[in-house]
Amino acid sequence: MDTTRKGQSADKLSVVFAVRVIEGGEQGFLEMYERIRKSVAAVPGHLIDRLGKPIDGSRQWVITSEWETPEHFFAWQKGEDHRALVAPLREWVEDTQSLRYQVIQETVGEKA
Repeated sequence: MDTTRKGQSADKLSVVFAVRVIEGGEQGFLEMYERIRKSVAAVPGHLIDRLGKPIDGSRQWVITSEWETPEHFFAWQKGEDHRALVAPLREWVEDTQSLRYQVIQETVGEKA
């Protein structure tokens, strides 16, 4: 069974947001993320968000999201609502890096 999908998601945008949480700030970061995640999920064009916890003892967390199109993400990112929503989360973060890329191919696992 071929589980590779080409072209079906050509407009979809993936965003990887790496954040270095301040020392001792993990609980505050998690609480703030919990407060804002449902608001982000309600943004037009938003498909999914994932929060990744480091397994290596570092303070480098990852937030990934997928959007129907780049336009949906950038419209939200440029808006005042976005800045106001994420501002409290930034209090718990000392460094960030953001990567954005267009999905051109997906491989999904087979279901048993």
